[in-house]
Amino acid sequence: MPHDTNHRPIATQKPTMEISVQNFLTDIQLQAAYQLWNDQYPGKLQYHHISEFSNYLDNLAHKTYFLLINDSGILMGWSATFLRDHERWFAIILNSNIHGKKYGTSLLNEIKKHESYLAGWVIDKEGELKLNGSEYRSPLAFYTKNGFKVIEGHRMESDKISAVKISWQSDNSLRPLKVS
Repeated sequence: MPHDTNHRPIATQKPTMEISVQNFLTDIQLQAAYQLWNDQYPGKLQYHHISEFSNYLDNLAHKTYFLLINDSGILMGWSATFLRDHERWFAIILNSNIHGKKYGTSLLNEIKKHESYLAGWVIDKEGELKLNGSEYRSPLAFYTKNGFKVIEGHRMESDKISAVKISWQSDNSLRPLKVS
């Protein structure tokens, strides 16, 4: 691996990330997840106070968190899986600085190791703006590339969001059980 004169990896190298799987968030992790939510999702979906965001998370049933942490200990992405309407759902957010670098796929693959089915709402229209004024890009193509299917006829339409339902099912969960 190339090194500079201080024998550190050159900055063009892909940073090391670790995925932590846990059932709770520390106060620092909660703050970082709240900041990612407000920075990365369209402005219409922002939480005005961390207590609102915390309340949202507290009301998710049977949740598991998947945290993408860089080698400096900074939360670069997170996901929560949870039970809603007798299905396993997920929410996922990555810092836009790491989009297109396979970290989202790595995070999804880790989640898939723990779940046999996932459902989620995905904004499928362009033109929404983040709080900083930049455009929010629909991640629908990312999800379909990673094995998710659009559930036709299932949409969420409100003043805050226009989204389509997606789902993924493990190939293993489709196979009949072998009885010895």
